[in-house]
Amino acid sequence: MAPKRVLLLCGDFMEDYEGIVPFQALQAFGITVDAVCPSKKSGDACRTAVHILSGGQTYTETIGHNFTLNATFDEVDHTNYDGLWLPGGRAPEYLAHIPSVVELVAKFVNSGKQIACICHGHLILAAAGVVEGRKCTAFPPVKPVLVAAGAHWIEPETMSTTVVDGNLITAPTYEGHPELLRHFVKALGGTISGFDKKILFICGDYMEDYEVKVPFQSLQALGCHVDAVCPSKKAGDTCPTAVHDFEGDQTYSEKPGHNFTLTANFDDVDPSGYDALVIPGGRSPEYLSLNESVISLVKHFMEANKPVASICHGQQILAAAGVLKGRKCTAYPAVKLNVVLSGATWLEPDPISRCFTDGNLVTGAAWPGHPEFIAQLVALLGIQVSF
Repeated sequence: MAPKRVLLLCGDFMEDYEGIVPFQALQAFGITVDAVCPSKKSGDACRTAVHILSGGQTYTETIGHNFTLNATFDEVDHTNYDGLWLPGGRAPEYLAHIPSVVELVAKFVNSGKQIACICHGHLILAAAGVVEGRKCTAFPPVKPVLVAAGAHWIEPETMSTTVVDGNLITAPTYEGHPELLRHFVKALGGTISGFDKKILFICGDYMEDYEVKVPFQSLQALGCHVDAVCPSKKAGDTCPTAVHDFEGDQTYSEKPGHNFTLTANFDDVDPSGYDALVIPGGRSPEYLSLNESVISLVKHFMEANKPVASICHGQQILAAAGVLKGRKCTAYPAVKLNVVLSGATWLEPDPISRCFTDGNLVTGAAWPGHPEFIAQLVALLGIQVSF
């Protein structure tokens, strides 16, 4: 069977997570994803927005990553795709007024293709006249437009609520990604097997924004139980994250990211109850590598030969734990010194998206490698997505 192919319709200041999570997760599951934006071509970038609900009457906004497109909008033929994904954020406000966008979306819907839509993306559906009589949910302020367009509004019980109506799958915010992705994969004819796994993430303040959220939600979408912990914090606490990007400087730039909510208490963690460990990168590994409790956790997973996946600067923790001697691995190039001095064989990440598996260890250099990174970890766990 030919691989499934999905179109991701992007725009400037789409929500940061709502572009990258489906883009990279679906690729990790074996689906081809083309990301396009009107008036832009393959290789161009869209600016993104970090939207956070933090106690104000509406969300806050800061600048996110630069999202690189991999296809050209003017060359899109809807008949070549099995589904369409519409991110939210502020992009839909202007995309909904572009005739070629509205026409393209209407073709997808009317031809029975699978549609996933989140947050403000429904503005485009309303403009395309394809929601009349359809059940859907969205970020609550979009309700008046959907109702005016004839949709049957479903009030979201939580910000992760998902509604399925035929070929239309909708959710109100990026917190609904796991269920939205799971329904979408199923609607494309996918079957997930071997998913009864329990996975632990070691988190810290200013870990890289993408490097925690993308694998976390991807594994949840596959049906895994995923816990995120941080030293000196408990379930419900948050870790601020960092947006690390490449913008022409000699090293990456840093901007504030989302606040990531932890799901378990660090002090209560029993590593014997988990099947795998994930270590995000960013700046948190610099101080986490000095924490003896973190080091003990890492040693448990490595000595028990359980899958361990570490990306970017996460390998600073592995090096500090003394578990890299004789292993082959990569990392963010600036971490090469830590890796080599710990006795490991350095594997050059060329391109930067390349990831490697050596026994139970999966390593990657940076967040562009998430599709490989997640796919290699999933393979070690025995999880399969088949179509």
